[in-house]
Amino acid sequence: MKNNILISLGIIVGIVVLVGFWYVATYNSLIRLNEEANNKWAQVETQYQRRVDLIPNLVSTVKGAAGFEKSTLEDITRLRSQWQTAPSVEQKVSTANQIESAISKLLVVAENYPQLRATENFRSLQDELANTENKVAVERGRYNEAIRNFNARIKTFPTSIVAGNLRYTDRAYFSAKPGAENAPEVKF
Repeated sequence: MKNNILISLGIIVGIVVLVGFWYVATYNSLIRLNEEANNKWAQVETQYQRRVDLIPNLVSTVKGAAGFEKSTLEDITRLRSQWQTAPSVEQKVSTANQIESAISKLLVVAENYPQLRATENFRSLQDELANTENKVAVERGRYNEAIRNFNARIKTFPTSIVAGNLRYTDRAYFSAKPGAENAPEVKF
């Protein structure tokens, strides 16, 4: 009888220890996935900051073109400030999308100013912006991959139990703004 109790108690203690190890390992893996997603977002922000840092040079180069659309330059400058002070990821993404549209419009409008397109500064800035846009696209893809891994992990059972204890919920994917598939409309 005493042996049966000791065996049962040993089994119960063994199960509790195994569940404890599983919980700690799951907890740690969720923390790592969350931090990986945070890191990937930071990489997206770094590329956005790079783009925003190019804007003053672009604006001053373009200002030299006589009769250039002043409102486009003002929009880009305003959006740059708005991005830098945006308090949340969602607001930064929204502003970054607006910056993309404004820069696209600026570059389309610039096509009608041959003296601007001919300057070395403008060509260099155009190349730098294209390079930055490629880097933004790559980092967005990496961010979405990290989010997919995180979201899948927190939804699977029994990991979802630990995720619930951590109050982890689905994180939003980075997605293009509505209408991004259309080229910007430019009116003269």
